[in-house]
Amino acid sequence: MILTGPEIDLRVKSGEIDIDPFDPALLSPNSYDFHLGDTVGWYSEQRLDCARDNAFEIHTIPPEGMVLAPERIYLAATAERIGSDHFVPIIRARSSVARLGLFVHVTADLIDIGSHNHLTMQLHAVQPVRVYPNLRIGQVTFWTVQGDIVLYDGKYQGAQQAMPSQIHRDFEGR
Repeated sequence: MILTGPEIDLRVKSGEIDIDPFDPALLSPNSYDFHLGDTVGWYSEQRLDCARDNAFEIHTIPPEGMVLAPERIYLAATAERIGSDHFVPIIRARSSVARLGLFVHVTADLIDIGSHNHLTMQLHAVQPVRVYPNLRIGQVTFWTVQGDIVLYDGKYQGAQQAMPSQIHRDFEGR
């Protein structure tokens, strides 16, 4: 089941949900709005390789904004640290952002239980779109779990900025 906005508020106050900074004004009926951080990154090369560490660069989004082009994937972190050891967060674009043709998570919207990070969003623009630091870009929902909880302790834990793919680590030691 999905938590309602008032329940998210209660669970943040009890410490079961981690949203930092937290502003109750950003609660919706069943979600919490989050912001784009102040940096965005992209891969430096055109061809990416799953078996190696790909060159990645991070840039500050200027106050006047940055135009995202359709021909690449951008990685950017949420301004807020988000996570829970009790509920499963799922991130999505705000409908106002989606209506501009900006995908906020492409396909990786499920956040593992126990993951506490400035979440990395995979941004993809259908057409050129200008984004700004601290833009209210997406929303997070929280879902109850059934069964034994095994907390995430993976390679992206504790991220404070956008994290490029670490899939190459899956090939190490083979």
